[in-house]
Amino acid sequence: MKILPLIILVALSTARAADPTVQQLLDEVGIKPHGNQRGQMDVVGFASTAMQMNEVMKQCAASAAETREKLDLRCGWDDETAFFAGVCPHDDYCYAGRLYHLLLSRIKAKRVILFGVFHKARYFNAENYLIFDSYKTWHGPYGSVQVSHLREEILKRLPAEDFVIDNDMQMVEHSVEAIVPFLQAGNPDVEIVSILVPYMNWETIDRLASDLSAVLEGIIGENDWKLGEDLALICSADAVHYGDFGWGGSNFADFGCDIPGYQKAVDRDIALAENYLAGPIAIEKLRGFLHSCTDPEDVKQYRITWCGRFSVPFGLNVAARLFESGEGRLLAGTLLDYGTSVSEASLDVEGIGVTAPNNLHHWVGYVAIGYR
Repeated sequence: MKILPLIILVALSTARAADPTVQQLLDEVGIKPHGNQRGQMDVVGFASTAMQMNEVMKQCAASAAETREKLDLRCGWDDETAFFAGVCPHDDYCYAGRLYHLLLSRIKAKRVILFGVFHKARYFNAENYLIFDSYKTWHGPYGSVQVSHLREEILKRLPAEDFVIDNDMQMVEHSVEAIVPFLQAGNPDVEIVSILVPYMNWETIDRLASDLSAVLEGIIGENDWKLGEDLALICSADAVHYGDFGWGGSNFADFGCDIPGYQKAVDRDIALAENYLAGPIAIEKLRGFLHSCTDPEDVKQYRITWCGRFSVPFGLNVAARLFESGEGRLLAGTLLDYGTSVSEASLDVEGIGVTAPNNLHHWVGYVAIGYR
């Protein structure tokens, strides 16, 4: 039952070679895929070597230390505290590195499912299904990162209409590859499963999340896995994309581009995270988050320009179902911190730069949220 979609997708990938837009995206890949290994799309904003990643980890740990200490005191956490799920940025390390570290230093599971944004979905006409890859490994700064056998188990059991397998789509997307080096730095043996979440309305999100969580619940039970120890889930998402310059001609400066406007946009972001994504997670809150960010009648239209508008409600929907089933209580989130590309101190790592400006006319917000 799963062979037909694979054949169709091979044909689609071949046909795309004639599409100049898609081909241009593939040509822009920084480290090309090789054999069964995925490469790396962005080699400017993210680390691609061990030397770079070692320095990133050192500087990010230092910049996050004060906030982490305060969180430990407030929440009663220690170095052994682990999260089952999280919302993590995917912007340049120079801007968002501290937020990555606050979350990912507490992801300790052997296997991690990553729910990614699909920024290029419109070029592939991708909507209403989940996107997997067929690579065996991914490029990591310390060597190859293994794709978990969990992916094949999921694909065997998930309804065929719920997903596609497409390496081109996965290769041109940076929202998952940003997180993988931090996971590998924390655990050299980590295994991953990447799932991109393109455009979909709430009803589709809820249906696909129900299907995937049922599949995962069966696999977890059969293997006697512990949540947070054997399996963790991460939603990749940057928060608001704000300003009146450099957004493809769009004006996203709802409150203006001065200091008061910046603060209003920051306050709105924090309120959005606290009201919908922190505390006990209920389905109604996730639907409310989606409809705060998008027009319920046409989810391709923004209300608030969060790029994680689909990956977050989908991934947390799955995580909440699994947690309530496995732990008998509601999944609860803690907002670890918020920052922006304007407010965060830049890293100083040779060979790592930025892919966009950071000023009051063009900036991005970031949240780090941990769930347990």
